[in-house]
Amino acid sequence: MSALAVEHDAINLGQGFPDTPGPREVVDAAVAAMHRGLNQYPPAIGVPAIREAICAHQKRFYGIDLDPSTQVVVCAGASEALSSALVALVGAGDEVIALEPFYDLYQAASVLVGASLVPVRISAPDYALDVDALRAAVTPRTKVVLLNSPHNPTGAVLSRAELEGIAAVAIEHDLVVLTDEVYEHLLFDGEVHIPISTLPGMAERTITVSSAGKTFSVTGWKIGWATGPAELIEKVLGVKQWFSFASGTPLQHAVAVGLELPDDRFATLAGDLQRKRDLLTDGLRDLGLEVYHSKATYFVTADIAPLGETDSLAFCRALPARVGVAAVPNQVFHASPAGVETQVRFACCKRDEVLADALLRLRKL
Repeated sequence: MSALAVEHDAINLGQGFPDTPGPREVVDAAVAAMHRGLNQYPPAIGVPAIREAICAHQKRFYGIDLDPSTQVVVCAGASEALSSALVALVGAGDEVIALEPFYDLYQAASVLVGASLVPVRISAPDYALDVDALRAAVTPRTKVVLLNSPHNPTGAVLSRAELEGIAAVAIEHDLVVLTDEVYEHLLFDGEVHIPISTLPGMAERTITVSSAGKTFSVTGWKIGWATGPAELIEKVLGVKQWFSFASGTPLQHAVAVGLELPDDRFATLAGDLQRKRDLLTDGLRDLGLEVYHSKATYFVTADIAPLGETDSLAFCRALPARVGVAAVPNQVFHASPAGVETQVRFACCKRDEVLADALLRLRKL
């Protein structure tokens, strides 16, 4: 979709990246680190400053105590952290349970090592999780439950009750939980993010993944991390060091500065994105689309059936040439398109004037 957006000079509401430079303090810290000569290989596990900042962040926001020398590893984005964890934990014939729709990397990384991804669907309009369906998906071959909350592409946020249900299943079957929390600070309407690792019996079986890209609007920096019990983090590091070894030394120092920003800076980033979500949601509804309420993330999901459309894949492939806007069909986040044939994901993480222009172009439909 991004390639089609470039080809047709379309507004890209497909790929989830902001069009703003990010917090000035964080960008300035990266430049300063470069000028200080911090441009060579960092330790494979990450520079001490960012590991200490990540641990302080987990303590500050969630009350989680971590040892920066053994319980955190810095990766080339959350993607490498997730991939490394899956390669470390599962192999041929194993199964990974994931909430569907799911970020496409989950299935690709599972298949890479010969494992199978088993989807448990959450559906519009409320995207509630049926914990009984999750329990029924567990087999003797299940090794990992892969969660994503706040959830891409739906914008759902797992509730404490849902997390407690997942935890009960994980403990009962002695499963590792791998959780993708990259949108942890981008929640709306007073929603609260609860890391599953804070629930009883879960700290010792949970690998938590997050990154700076989404929080600080610097998706191209690719600075992510995994935290958890030392024995699991050692496994992640054991794989990750053969993928990238390490990356982004000055950027790691800058992210350490970002993670230490005051609470109100994090709240401002989320509040600004909430306003953009409202702008896009209201605009799509004015066009006659059914829009599902997004509680978090960069994204809003809409149903294009009111436009007379029947196939979101064909719709999105034609949209850049048709009206000059790019979006992503939700079908690509599902193992089967049944039931989501007309759902489309739009990114709201753009400047107000860009969103307004996109909505004006979509009126041609």
